Amino acid sequence: MIRQQQTLVLSPYTALYDIVVPKDNILRQINELVDFTFIYEELETKYCLDNGRNAIDPIRMFKYLLLKAIFELSDVDIVKRSKYDMSFKYFLGMAPEDTVIDPSSLTKFRKLRLKDISLLDMLIGKTVQLAIEKEILKSTSIIVDATHTKARYNQKSPQEILQDQARKLRKAVYCMDETAKAKMPTKNTKDVLEDEIEYCQKLVAFVETKSGVAQVPKVLEPLNLLKETVGDDVEQLRLAADPDARVGHKSADSAFFGYKTHLAMSEERIITAAVITTGEKNDGKQLQTLIEKSQAVGMQVKTVIGDTAYSEKDNLMYAKKNEMELVAKLNPLITQGTRKKEDEFLFNKDAGMYVCKAGYIAIRKARTGKKDTGENQKDTYYFNIELCKRCPLKEGCYKEGAKSKTYL
Repeated sequence: MIRQQQTLVLSPYTALYDIVVPKDNILRQINELVDFTFIYEELETKYCLDNGRNAIDPIRMFKYLLLKAIFELSDVDIVKRSKYDMSFKYFLGMAPEDTVIDPSSLTKFRKLRLKDISLLDMLIGKTVQLAIEKEILKSTSIIVDATHTKARYNQKSPQEILQDQARKLRKAVYCMDETAKAKMPTKNTKDVLEDEIEYCQKLVAFVETKSGVAQVPKVLEPLNLLKETVGDDVEQLRLAADPDARVGHKSADSAFFGYKTHLAMSEERIITAAVITTGEKNDGKQLQTLIEKSQAVGMQVKTVIGDTAYSEKDNLMYAKKNEMELVAKLNPLITQGTRKKEDEFLFNKDAGMYVCKAGYIAIRKARTGKKDTGENQKDTYYFNIELCKRCPLKEGCYKEGAKSKTYL
């Protein structure tokens, strides 16, 4: 087992932690509350157990990433701070005099050890399990909703990402020394990723060796982030914009490029399940998955509370079949069960419009049929035909030469 590779570290200085890390310190509280040994079980198959030198404790590596997420620092800065921050060393299970890891180890840990691990579900499951054990989670109701998450690259090219980070670094340097403008490397003017990377490398080298302000925290953090992007993330940069992200809509005239995080939360405000989808997906289609995930981690679900998006006919039937109460306002545009192409055209409750499978939203709607004659009235939704002409999913949806695209 991995834990058998670890050695017990004894130090005459461990009593310092009782003096300098108070009992109300958040890292001390997390350490005392959470049993992190589940990391060994989850990652056991990712290590060679009978060959090679001893691995760095997986729990310590995981805690490094946890600190990185809590304090929003680069790999270099989080390791550097763990050299002198006693609360960090205590949290990491280190003796006060222990040396820290090389920042590159975090990159390898992310790529090799956490590969193919459903990290989000695992952490949510452990959180709910802990809340049940401590008798914090007692309710039988979950609240469901979705939040928008912009794609990491937000439709920017790799060059634009590097340019943004380089701009922040230059600005930080100028704040410390305005004369540095005349000494900076010449900016890249070509739309070539390799040239932009080369410029960023020159900028990093200049700030580190010639600016004289590289160790100032205001400069050091953007410097390390740019170095990490050019080094660790260069493979990701070559992929350009996130290929899995889609355009979603917060309202009829407000859009974002990215994903939706669909969440289920108990009345005690503990997240019990999460589902990540592309930005154009309908909230209501994820309800059954959120319920089942919540139940899988030990949550008893008797009542589900959500907005209009969750009052679909399928969800109402699912709740009735499983003897649950679904509390959601009804909307005939969502609850009707005989609508054609339900899987291809989803109703966006925020915008009040339908969205096609490519993520494009209708630009207007009109009602047809005369009310006085008893003729059934229908809503027609009109899409931007110019977008349809170059849509990658137009086959079977758009007819060549058509002057309009509607959904009735």
